Amino acid sequence: MKLVSPLLKKVLYPGLATAGYFRRRPLQGNLCVVTYHGVLPEDYQPTDPALDGNLVSIQTLRAQLQLLKSNYHVLTGREALQWLEFGATLPPRSVLLTCDDGLQNVLSDMVPVLLDEGVSCLFFVTGVSTGDLRCMLWYEELYLLLMAAQTAELSFPDLKLQAQITDRSQRHVLWWSWVKELSQHSPEIRQRFLEAFRVQAGLSSDWTSAYQTGPAQRRFFLMTSDELRQLALMGMPIGAHTMSHPVLAHASRDAVWTEMSQSREALQALLGKAIWAMAYPFGDPGSAGVREFEMAESAGYKCAFLNFGGGFCANPNSSRFAIPRLHVTADMTLGEFEAHVSGFHQTLKQRLGSWGSAPCA
Repeated sequence: MKLVSPLLKKVLYPGLATAGYFRRRPLQGNLCVVTYHGVLPEDYQPTDPALDGNLVSIQTLRAQLQLLKSNYHVLTGREALQWLEFGATLPPRSVLLTCDDGLQNVLSDMVPVLLDEGVSCLFFVTGVSTGDLRCMLWYEELYLLLMAAQTAELSFPDLKLQAQITDRSQRHVLWWSWVKELSQHSPEIRQRFLEAFRVQAGLSSDWTSAYQTGPAQRRFFLMTSDELRQLALMGMPIGAHTMSHPVLAHASRDAVWTEMSQSREALQALLGKAIWAMAYPFGDPGSAGVREFEMAESAGYKCAFLNFGGGFCANPNSSRFAIPRLHVTADMTLGEFEAHVSGFHQTLKQRLGSWGSAPCA
């Protein structure tokens, strides 16, 4: 795959896009759902692809929106809801835009582009944003702590976690292992762990101050309740992304129910409108399965979204509670983006055999 992917990315996909092939190609499936995770604020300098690789530049976002407007029908939240509730016929080549997490840059940097281009996006936010305290996503805070740790040995007997910290690659592997482990515990336990980690790692109590102003704040910190209200007043539909963004598959049934139901209730209380959609945190095959799909329906949502397998592809058996999405990354070229949207990428993967990614869900 390492040999094939650069050829697709730099030669085949741009060539087919320039020739207009993707726009003439018969589409399988009646909907493509695209998901973003925010944009890189102006003047913010990415330093870690593993950390910033899910955020696109403002210029990339605008180019992608203009391509979709020219060749597809970008749905409004109302159109998507009418399709879900009443079986309304979708316009041909319908695309639904979504964005996860609710970072501050959504309001300050992303929405102005959406409004300028005249399109809508369904934003999935955590219950944390219904409060007034400005904070980070806990797993990003953990990542930053691990990369900045000045101590070689870490030990947390209460949680049976310990590690020898070495190079950056090893820290990244350790980070994801601990994200899954900590997802088994409550948000309160995770926060106590992060504080204990800070102390053991030899970092000062104000270590996040470098991230609390300017572009870095818009990159790393979540929206608060006032900003969430502003987002709604700008006409953007809002959905739930659980209370605290754990890996649901690693949490207990009771914890999953709390994450799903309380986030919906908190958002409805803040915004005064029904919250009808949810996106599973992380959204990969290992983070949400049949249990989560069934619980999302029981919690009162009308649909729920994964974060893989998207594009116009044949998915007649897809559940409303396991809707696939196209995950847009920072390094995705415009030709590659259209190859994914059109479903060509998924079809090619299936014909060439197992490449290690999920087929159309």
